[in-house]
Amino acid sequence: MVRLGTGIGWRPEIADDIARLPGIDWVEVVAENICPDHVPDALRRLRERGTTVVPHGVSLGLGGAERPDPGRLRALAERAEALGSPLVTEHIAFVRAGGPLTASPAMEAGHLLPVPRTRDALDVLCENVRIAQDALPVPLAVENIAALISWPGEEMTEGQFLAELVERTGVRLLIDVANLHTNHVNRGEDPAKALDELPTSAIAYVHVAGGVERDGVWHDSHAHPVTQPVLDVLAELCARTMPPGVLLERDEDFPASEELAGELDAIRAVTAAGAGGGGGGGAGAAEASVRASAMPDALMPDAPVPDALAPDAPVPDAVRERLALAQASLLSALVGDTPPPEGFDRRRLRVQSAALTAKRASVIAKVAPELPEILGTGYRPAFARYADGRPMTGGYRRDAMSFAEHLLADGRPDDAAARRRLTRWWQERSGPAPLPSHPAARLARRVRLALSGGR
Repeated sequence: MVRLGTGIGWRPEIADDIARLPGIDWVEVVAENICPDHVPDALRRLRERGTTVVPHGVSLGLGGAERPDPGRLRALAERAEALGSPLVTEHIAFVRAGGPLTASPAMEAGHLLPVPRTRDALDVLCENVRIAQDALPVPLAVENIAALISWPGEEMTEGQFLAELVERTGVRLLIDVANLHTNHVNRGEDPAKALDELPTSAIAYVHVAGGVERDGVWHDSHAHPVTQPVLDVLAELCARTMPPGVLLERDEDFPASEELAGELDAIRAVTAAGAGGGGGGGAGAAEASVRASAMPDALMPDAPVPDALAPDAPVPDAVRERLALAQASLLSALVGDTPPPEGFDRRRLRVQSAALTAKRASVIAKVAPELPEILGTGYRPAFARYADGRPMTGGYRRDAMSFAEHLLADGRPDDAAARRRLTRWWQERSGPAPLPSHPAARLARRVRLALSGGR
């Protein structure tokens, strides 16, 4: 297991601060934000001075019903090789649904959604993880996610689910203690119980991040300071084992470098206290005892495996289809305005749906910053109206274009100058002129009218 030390999530907005912060042993980058042929200069300089870089993927959807996309796997492998990384990481989540397995339109969540802790979902996840492991040049670690909603009819706790995943695939774990706290507030799950059930010797590293509670719901924002309850969960983990690495995540509303340094110092203090208290690397008898007591009966030596696949058996199509239908039903309710699936908390589904729309709007604002600039305070209300019942189907850049097309087709914005600016923005990015019979051609005619002031 690679010893990483103390790290921070690398973001362009704080690249200069990271370069100056003392005691940064490694950084983690969002894999999809890095081009292997054009590594940012600031990141390249960190590598040249010996800082380890780990790519962190967000789009594979290993918990989805479909097998991992070979192109996405190749892209992740290329980033690992370009950055000289000792491992790569992804999430135990699904990020898209629909498509061939359900004979329905494909939808994208634009966010990490929880996998049901069922035998079907575990069988699919194990096979998907093995496919990814075979395609990647370095070891893979997978992260537990934060969730606002719970699946009905779950068959395992989070700790049991992760323990069996590790047993069946040998995959490493990226444990996010902020996500454990989030699930404690939102789903009533005890972080200590989850940690007791984990195979802690499989931990590759740990995430620590901030969030905020609103109306009894914890939002894993990565835009707020790390709270004491999250540090308490980190302390619980370090009392059981000393993780090879601990990393501070921050994605938005970046504070001054002094505040980042203070949060890193707080993390170091917790891990140092855990090391002083006898937390080890997983070789002690106490940890072995915890792992054995937490291991599901089906994983105990010489025990039969009821209703489970053999370790390397292919997952039957029927299993993937069942999971695909369940995930498509949930995602369609969240982003497509269809009835909620039976057994879900409807209030929480509304909270999750609103959170997905808000995140979608935030990412569009980063991908196409001209749109909020043109629309001003009307940007978010207009985007919420556009997104209502319109799932994302082609990624964020296509979504930004579709949003602009939607506004222009409705003759908006109301302000003529803003409408002309939006028209020009769309025209510059819409590519070659479409055929006269294509729906986009009708929009192009409206664009020409807008540019001429309606004459």
